[in-house]
Amino acid sequence: MNRPAGPIAKTAIAAAIVIELIITVSLTWISVVSSGRVIRPDDVPPGSTLLVLGSLVSDGRPGDYVRGRLDTAVDVFRSGRAAHIIDSGNGSADAGDEPAVMRSYLLARGVPGDRIVYDGLGMDTAASCRRAREVFGATTLVVVTQDFHLRRAIALCRDAGVDARGVPAHCSCPVTGQIRNHLRETVFAGPRALWTMMW
Repeated sequence: MNRPAGPIAKTAIAAAIVIELIITVSLTWISVVSSGRVIRPDDVPPGSTLLVLGSLVSDGRPGDYVRGRLDTAVDVFRSGRAAHIIDSGNGSADAGDEPAVMRSYLLARGVPGDRIVYDGLGMDTAASCRRAREVFGATTLVVVTQDFHLRRAIALCRDAGVDARGVPAHCSCPVTGQIRNHLRETVFAGPRALWTMMW
């Protein structure tokens, strides 16, 4: 005979339903808000401001993810389509000063210093988007990050009042890392972005 589910089982089932609902709503919101806004490098409007989102750096060198973002930004800049590049990340010494490392990488590849904007208080994607609007006066921009992160970044920038589009960045990244990041985006980062938008 089938026994009725006990209180613990009922609570677990209810929690699973709530979590699934939150994930579904956040993914739907991100998809709707970013729809039609992922573009190719060749489609970046001339004179654009690029927002390159920071990531792990080590010993003054960019890690795989941020290096891919920077290489993509360099390609767009060399095509003549980018007027400025905002390097946004964690500028603390403990984090290796991500934007400073990003700036050095860009300078070494021919991007003039007066075209690079340093933002050391972009502690997360929402902060980078908000500061691009409130501190640096960007009303339109093109976000540069990997595909697993891009639609959420576009959604958060639009929520911050920026007319944002995005270009998928190169990534010579381990497959396991990419799988992990896709899962993190779905289960944790997406719902967090929805919470940010709501509050």
